[in-house]
Formats: sequence, structure tokens, C-alpha cells
Amino acid sequence: MEINGVLEMKCVNAIRFLAADAIEKAKSGHPGMPMGAAAAAFTLWTGYLKHDPADPLWPDRDRFVLSAGHASMLLYALLYLSGYDLSLDDLKSFRQWGSKTPGHPERRHPPGTEITTGPLGQGLAAAVGIAIAEAHLAARFNRPGFPIVDHRTYVVASDGDLMEGLSAEACALAGHLGLGKLIVLYDDNSVSLGGSTSLCFTEDVQKRFEAVNWQVITVADGNDTGALRRALAKACDEKNRPSLIRLRTTIGFGAPKKQGTSSAHGSPLGAQELKAAKQNLGWPVDPPFFVPEDVLDYFRKAALESAKRHLEWDELMRLYTEAWPAEAAEFERGIKGDLPVGWTDFLPFYGPDTKDIATRKASEAFLQAASEKIPELIGGSADLNPSTFSWLKGKGDFQKPKTVQDMQDPLPEGSCGGEWGYRGRNIHFGVREHAMAAIAGGMAIHGGIIPFVATFFTFSDYMRPSIRLAALMGLRVIYIFTHDSIGVGEDGPTHQPVEQLMSLRAMPNLTVIRPADANETIEAWRVAIENTRGPTALILTRQNLPVADRMLVGAADGLRRGGYIFWGSSEENPDVILIGTGSELGIAEEAAKRLAADKIRVRVVSLPSWELFDSQPKEYREAIIPPSVRVRVAVEAGVRLGWEHYVGLEGAVVGIDCFGASAPYQVLYDKFGITAEAVASEVRRLLKTA
Repeated sequence: MEINGVLEMKCVNAIRFLAADAIEKAKSGHPGMPMGAAAAAFTLWTGYLKHDPADPLWPDRDRFVLSAGHASMLLYALLYLSGYDLSLDDLKSFRQWGSKTPGHPERRHPPGTEITTGPLGQGLAAAVGIAIAEAHLAARFNRPGFPIVDHRTYVVASDGDLMEGLSAEACALAGHLGLGKLIVLYDDNSVSLGGSTSLCFTEDVQKRFEAVNWQVITVADGNDTGALRRALAKACDEKNRPSLIRLRTTIGFGAPKKQGTSSAHGSPLGAQELKAAKQNLGWPVDPPFFVPEDVLDYFRKAALESAKRHLEWDELMRLYTEAWPAEAAEFERGIKGDLPVGWTDFLPFYGPDTKDIATRKASEAFLQAASEKIPELIGGSADLNPSTFSWLKGKGDFQKPKTVQDMQDPLPEGSCGGEWGYRGRNIHFGVREHAMAAIAGGMAIHGGIIPFVATFFTFSDYMRPSIRLAALMGLRVIYIFTHDSIGVGEDGPTHQPVEQLMSLRAMPNLTVIRPADANETIEAWRVAIENTRGPTALILTRQNLPVADRMLVGAADGLRRGGYIFWGSSEENPDVILIGTGSELGIAEEAAKRLAADKIRVRVVSLPSWELFDSQPKEYREAIIPPSVRVRVAVEAGVRLGWEHYVGLEGAVVGIDCFGASAPYQVLYDKFGITAEAVASEVRRLLKTA
């Protein structure tokens, strides 16, 4: 759309002062970046971003990621001006209880917000995952003349985003993969909360990004909309590399005393400085939240112009459906998040005569079976495939295509090798656990993908911030954590998780499952695949475990409920309840048999998932763990803290509250007292005092 310079500057200033007014009214927020980056945001949203305010979830929209989430009012101003479901009153309630404009962006709240951001680096890393998802779906579904998946991912990032090691991990992988539809607008204002970035951030950003195969474009004046348009056009023309547009901006632009200083970063300008900024830029001082009619009209017309591409896409999809009906149906199913009919028909089952098998190996068997039926199941590990068994055999490696033809041609029928390019379903993340988790979140945010990632359980600590955001957003991401305890053995305490299991259980909206044998593992995976409300962590063993011959209910229904009676009578209350998870369930069973030989009525409960169990009706929970049974002992090779939730203050826990050691795992279990004998001794002690 054509625009004259006067109206253009009014549009940019409208963004600045909507943000500054909202922050001033809230007495809280970050005005510096919205004021400094307003021209870039205006140029992108009115000239390049493909979006439709009437349908914020249109599958082929461009994705906009505000990685510098503290600048949330920049996004909210753009959403309001462009005509999303956000009113001027919503801007006035910025950062207030129940408002649609929270302090940092939250996914789909308000509509048009793609991702929850705030912890720096997270948005940029997740954007790599969004771009990976777009590239994979394009390679899978596009046909000559039918580019039904063809959109870009735009990111606004700050100095702080680039300081975080997470962004370095993710951007290195993005460059290796040649994600040409990823475009980052770097707000290079040389100021952070603590002062000038010269205090801590003096690296050559251009050389850094060029070294990892990014195109770097510099815009010397971040208010020069002409230069911004040329930079965006050049970035859009680049097909083989992601692009970093380095914008030289002034934080708090227009505020006479605070612009260019850290005082403009994280607090309101103050009434006098805000008034002076408006006068300095020729903006009416009153009323606050002023938006000229011609400004609103321009933004709304630009959004309508962009929405025409949605209508064109709808027609393209209609023709695609006629030409490729099966592919169109698969595309729509995946975008909705539905699973294929009959996907569970060929899952493995393990009889009681099965040779002992590690739950990580049972997980591998599930992946091979499920990958044949669920083509959107994609993932990999942090360079640990041979140990975590988290690969999809015969499904190709996700790599930068060698030719344009490789990106477009459908795979030959029955193909299981060769140069797969972006069609490959095994992602090699490298030794980058944090980026791996954030990228998986981005893949889930995009839609049409069910991502899984894997590493040793002790390294979940590297991933925790990204897991937390996935839980906060309710993303269907599956984390495979193997080598789950001191059962790791000889690798020693650095690789033996002790506190991690209880730590993840403390995280809201994360389903943690620690299966006790192969069949529980298969059911755990089913729960994870079907869980559309949030992420799932599967906690799996390195060592082999026996396949249980259950006396009562099978693993299927019991695991899906989070806990069930594994051994002992279900018809009357026992004297004792033993609770076990994972590899320690067998220890609980052995202890129960010893106690039963002494005429003690014992019930063994398998409790693989606290979250699933606690979500069951009270009647079910009390039928499994009757409140009247006071003698309860839990056994788990991890910290004891937290188990009082089930054993009460009178119960006992056989666990480990120190770091492990290097030795064969059988020796470790004995030396640290995680044995059937120890469990039985605790029971006898409690019975004497009951």
C-alpha cells in the first residue's frame, strides 16, 4: 500500500505512544523497545507480514515471534491497530488482573499472540522450531503448483536474546539446516537493563552469525523505513540461509532525557518525560491512547490487504483437495491435531515370558510401530540416539535439501533412505539440550507436528526453562528421559539423576510418567501421544527390567489412571500398602512377598504418574490407596521429599537423598539401601508403632 511520509510517521508514533501510555497507566512495563523498534514493527506488519486478523489460526499465516517479550506493548499495539480481537480498553488494562494484555505475551491471549515469551532467548529458539515445522510440512505436502505450506517466521529479538547461550545453540542449528524462511529483526540498541551492553556484550554479532551460515543485513537507522523495506525484501529473497536484520535503534526514542539510556528500558517514562516525548515528536499530549482516524484506517486496510492472501490460499486448497484428496485430508487432520484412525492397532505387547527389557528399549519399539501410523511424529536427541534409542528407523534425516527438486518432489512409494532433505523425520539436534527443548516447543506451536526429544534424565536440568514454557502453553511435546536413576551404574553421580524426578513433578501442567516395565512403557507412550493439554515426560531405565505378570488389572487402564493395584488383594483393605514406580516396583513386589510369608496382608500399588493419579475421582484414588490404611511405604531411587503426599507423615520412604556413585547398578542399589529387605524392615518398624 502506498503511504506518504507524514502518515507513515503518524503510524509509527501511534505504536510508540499507545505502548507508552499503557505502561504509564499501569505504572509498570518496558517502554524503551516499543518506542525504539516501532518503525521496524510498522514496516513489517503493514508491508510484509502475511496474516488475517479475522482468522488468527489460518494455517498458512506468517508467524510473528516477539522474543523480547518484555516489549509486549509493541505487540498489543500492533494487534489492536491491525484489527485483532483487542480493544482500546484492553490496552488500558495492561498488566491488570483478568486483562487480555498481560505483562509478557501469552500464547493466544490475546488472539494473534503466537507464543509465550519473556525468558530471553526462548522465543528466538522456538522460532527455529516453527521454521523447522514449516519446512517439513512444505516438503511433505506441497506439490508442483500447489504451495499450500509457504510462510515465513519473523522474530523481533533484543541484545539480551542474543546474549543467552540458548540463542547461540538454536541459531547454529538453524544455519546448518538452511532455514531460509526464518527472519530475525535484531533490535540493536546497545542498552540493557543494567546499563550499556558495552559492559558485557562486545562480540562481533555479524561475524558470529555469518560463521553459522546466516545472511546478515545491517540497517544503520532503525527509523529509516525505506532501508527497512529493502532489508526485508532482501531477507525474503534469500532461500538457503536464515537472515538477521541488524537494526541500529535508539531505546526510548523521542524521550528527551531517557532515550538511549537504561532508564528507558524497564520502567514507565513518568508523566513529565512522557509529555515531553509527545511534544518532541509532535504528538498530542492529551488524550492518552490517542489514535488518529487516518492511522487506524491505514492499519486496518493493510490488514485487509494481507487477508486477501488468505482467500487466495482457500482457493488454492480447494484445487489442491481436488487434485490430491488424500494429502489434503492428511494435512487437515494433522493441523487439527487429530490422530489417524487405528494408529494403536499394531503396537507391541510383551507377555510375561518376555526376556528382561529396559524401558528405553520398549520405548524404541513403540516409536518404530507408531511412526508407521503417525507421520507427524518427528524428533530426535541431543546426540544420544544410540543410548536413548530415540530414532525413527528408515524415516530419513531432517537436513538441508541439496537441491530445490529435493524440497518439492514427493517421496517415492516405499522409500526408506537416500537424501530426504526436509522430509526426514529424524532431527539431529547436536549436543544442545536447551535449544532442543525450545525448538520442540516451537514445532508444537506451529501445528501439524508431534515432536519428541530425548536425552539422559540428568540433563533435563539443561532443558527445564523450555519445558516450563511448554507446560505453561499447554503444548503437546514428548520428552524421553532415559538413564533414570542410580541404575545408570558405572557412569557415576554426574549421570545419575536423584532430584530431577521430584523436581519435574512439581511443575504444573507437565505429566510425568515413570513406567515399571515394557507394557507400562507402551501405555505411557499412548498417554503422551494422546495428551493435547500439555507436555509429557517419559522417565525410562537404562537397565533391563522383568516384564511383570500382573495378578490383577493390566498395565493399560491402570497406567492411564496413573496408579493401580499391582499385587495383592483388591477386595479388602490390607494391613500395609507398598508404593513403587519404575525399576523399584519390582523391589516393592519382592518385599511384599516376604511380608506375606509372615501373614501380613500387603498391597503393592504401581504409581507411574502422580499427575494422572491425582486427576482421578476421589473414589478411585481411595480404592487404590485407602485412607484407613496407615502403614504405607514408598520405594523410589530418588529424593524422598514429596512422597508424604501419598504415605503421609506416619509413613516411610525408601529412597536416596544424596548423590550416587560409580559402580555396577546392582551394587549401588545394595549400598544405598534401596532393597526389598530395606522396604520390609520399614514396614515391620511401622507396624510395631501403629
